[in-house]
Amino acid sequence: LMTEVIDANPELREQFLDQWIFEAGIRTDIYKNIIKDYINSEYAGTKDMVMKTMAGINLQELPGSDTHLLVDMVSDRCKLVCAPMPNLYFTRDPFAMIGNGVSINRMYAHTRNRETIYGDYIFRYHPDFAGTPTYYDRNDTFHIEGGDILNINEHVLAIGISQRTEPDAIDAIAHNVFNDETSSIDTILAFNIPNNRAMMHLDTVFTQIDYDKFTIHPGIMGPLTVFEITPDGKGGTKIRERDEELEKVLSEYVGQPVQLIPCGGGDRIAAEREQWNDGSNTLCVRPGTVVVYQRNNVTNDVLYKNGINCLEMPSAELSRGRGGPRCMSMPAWREAL
Repeated sequence: LMTEVIDANPELREQFLDQWIFEAGIRTDIYKNIIKDYINSEYAGTKDMVMKTMAGINLQELPGSDTHLLVDMVSDRCKLVCAPMPNLYFTRDPFAMIGNGVSINRMYAHTRNRETIYGDYIFRYHPDFAGTPTYYDRNDTFHIEGGDILNINEHVLAIGISQRTEPDAIDAIAHNVFNDETSSIDTILAFNIPNNRAMMHLDTVFTQIDYDKFTIHPGIMGPLTVFEITPDGKGGTKIRERDEELEKVLSEYVGQPVQLIPCGGGDRIAAEREQWNDGSNTLCVRPGTVVVYQRNNVTNDVLYKNGINCLEMPSAELSRGRGGPRCMSMPAWREAL
């Protein structure tokens, strides 16, 4: 998509490179020019250039011209000049589709903030996406990541208050969504989940897998608090804490009784083990069909027994990154179901 943006608007190439170099931490004019000349000469093709900005640059790649800088005389030639962005394979986080709009997120970790530059260009300039309502901007103050944003249906959005998402960001999104006349979302459910790495995003502990079924990590059930955010009719919002059982709250908004299927089948040891390998981070590709990691055999068996079609994928390497199939995807369009 980023390649298509620049191919459709060639004048953006220099603007993008200047911004990327600045956000990579390069501040001296001499290095700005060396890096830009290097990329333009060695990566003239648009896609090659985009891929290189994701892969990063180390010192030994650059032409060996004498910069007369002390730092270059004492630096290891393998030193990274522009760091890579390996976490981009978790495409769920940098931006998130919300109904007919998008949130271009401010990431929790400074090292991941550069990842959102691509989404910014795509939703500003891509012929298919320009004009999409933007409910949050990468330059806004508070952190939010896409793994905490779940579209329950066309009227209800769930957002996790987590290690990576601050409640202030949810307030801002609620205000923007509710005041957009093109949005059909009239309720946001804010899930306050434990603030730790094992449960870094809402979708690592809770995902929808069918019209009436959800996977859930049993470890969140005790401390979980749900807040209902709705418009107040005056351009603001009203919030109330829902202290009922989670099944009751979800059933109300899904429109039918729901079933919560616990990761690990409810067995605490299996749940903890398979939570570490993202047993609850399922990618629902259609109601009742989900992509899962093959290694979470206890949870997958429970899903099969509950009528869910599991598309299993190997994960010996992928799961090392601490993210599952949903983390590695970002659907841009959903059919109304």
